[in-house]
Amino acid sequence: MEKEKQIHQTYAAAYAQSITDPEGFWGEQAKQIAWFREPEQVLSKDEKGFYRWFKGGQLNTAYLALDYHVENGRANQTALIYDSPVTDTIRKYTYTELRDLVAKFAGGLSSLGVGKGDTVVIYMPVIPEAMIAMLACARLGAIHSVVFGGFAPHELTVRIDDAQPKVVISASCGIEFDKHIPYKPLLDEALQKSRHKPNHTIILQRPYVEATMQPGRDLDYNELLQNATPADCVPVDAHDPLYILYTSGTTGKPKGIVRDNGGHAVALKYSMKAVYGVDPGDVFWAASDVGWAVGHSYLVYAPLIHGCTTVLFEGKPVRTPDAGTFWRVIQEHQVKVLFTAPTAIRAIKKEDPEGTYKTKYNLSSLKYLFLAGERCDSATYYWAKDMLKVPVIDHWWQTESGWPMVANMVGYGLIQPRPGSAGKPVCGYKVEILGEEGQALIPAQEGYVAVKLPLPPGCLPTLWQDDDRFSKSYLERFPGYYMTGDGGYIDEDGYVYIMGRIDDVINVSGHRLSTGEMEEMVSSHPAVAECAVIGISDELRGQRPIGLVVLKDGQTISESDIERELIQLIREKIGAVAYFRSALVIKRLPKTRSGKILRKIMRNIADGEHYAIPSTIDDPAILTEIHDSLRERKIGNAFL
Repeated sequence: MEKEKQIHQTYAAAYAQSITDPEGFWGEQAKQIAWFREPEQVLSKDEKGFYRWFKGGQLNTAYLALDYHVENGRANQTALIYDSPVTDTIRKYTYTELRDLVAKFAGGLSSLGVGKGDTVVIYMPVIPEAMIAMLACARLGAIHSVVFGGFAPHELTVRIDDAQPKVVISASCGIEFDKHIPYKPLLDEALQKSRHKPNHTIILQRPYVEATMQPGRDLDYNELLQNATPADCVPVDAHDPLYILYTSGTTGKPKGIVRDNGGHAVALKYSMKAVYGVDPGDVFWAASDVGWAVGHSYLVYAPLIHGCTTVLFEGKPVRTPDAGTFWRVIQEHQVKVLFTAPTAIRAIKKEDPEGTYKTKYNLSSLKYLFLAGERCDSATYYWAKDMLKVPVIDHWWQTESGWPMVANMVGYGLIQPRPGSAGKPVCGYKVEILGEEGQALIPAQEGYVAVKLPLPPGCLPTLWQDDDRFSKSYLERFPGYYMTGDGGYIDEDGYVYIMGRIDDVINVSGHRLSTGEMEEMVSSHPAVAECAVIGISDELRGQRPIGLVVLKDGQTISESDIERELIQLIREKIGAVAYFRSALVIKRLPKTRSGKILRKIMRNIADGEHYAIPSTIDDPAILTEIHDSLRERKIGNAFL
């Protein structure tokens, strides 16, 4: 107990300094990275009044991730382990080898006219070439935007139109278990529909599927690489964008999260030891797709900036080939920290509830399991903790923050985890719970999770070419605060509990998807008069969407047919990742007298949770109809 108290005081002292003296705290952390030119000012405001970090500093993120280590004693250390059970491949790259490949590919991009400030879209599976493309853009000072390889052409089109890339980089296919998913036809369809036309696409021809190339536009990845002259690192300003990462907003113009070079590098370098407890030379594995924020921060950039060995895993936690594949990777590569989503652990638990596969492997290298991407339920927490015999640490952050906001900061020593809590605020984040009027709430009272400005380095400074939307989305609701969009509470000991989204974004297996966007797609069906899409609890995925549909008068389409057509529509527009599997036909949607659809109550009904019927409801009887329909179809917990 005395040891834990001492640890807490150590964390408490660091946290207090980060809040009361952010410039002193982050100025010290900025000394941990190699600047080409030191910052003139740690914290400042730009002409729009937005906070910015490390004004006047110059650096290059690819230099920090590669060249710096080659020059400072890690030239022959393994930088990257590519482990692909779906292709039966394991390949290792030293820091020197990876730097040389990145420099050459950057030279290839440069020969196509890509330079500082230009944008490049990357639409690739979890393979080394995707990382090389990201780092090559960073080397040139170009801005990359990675789009998850499983997204449908529509999603790719809106991102291409918004980012307006000079070049799109893709591959001939991705692999789902034993199925090959051709990417090139999806890319061709997206480019056909896009208003913006990139000068070139660069296609990696994988041996499993051969992509049809369009002469003049499509270039072969390997040919471009082989013929290129290596490019040097281009100095960029600390405030220059490193990448754009699109997150779910409503349909139409997508929400492009901007990450700047300076704050990003400082925050990620700091987080590797402070949050994750890893040292340079350790093996760190973020089991994520490169298309997500975790993939950007903790698969590609943070481990390499810190001088670690990072694991790039192409596969799934189960059926590649079995539920022991994660344990095999940990043993084989001596992984110290695994970072994955609770949905991955639930998938393993579902196929191997007794943990039989785990007994086949020696996991003595593993020190911590970190979980994020969705709320970790207690059953999953205890199962992983009892089986792995290491601390299981749930922590919380967002695409917008780019690195953890609430965690158990093990670099300061482990504090006792509390199941259901994501831990305590990370240094730099003054997390508060606010009521409807912006008032601070007492401990254990649930409200809006907000962060007092300024946000620490590494967080989004704005949205891509949309400062007004940045202000409206995040800053206007509670002046002086960043609005996270999540609800939750803080207990009397300072532990933070995140209860879920308060807007229309749901979390399906760690993928943030907009129910508002799905509603627009569902309502485009000619038989649908109006609809609501809600996220309901799902044991394996955390959440999944279901549609509640009111048909136009005179429609004779059967419920099974409309459901099948809507499932296909969402699959075509968003992709299988949405996991839209259920559509219920109902007579009318529950609304207030002012016309507001009561989505939260419908979600409570589906999840079997208590709810209060608001006095403003137009017709309470419809709630019983929805409950009975869910019960009849055995959807959610309404039938239990």
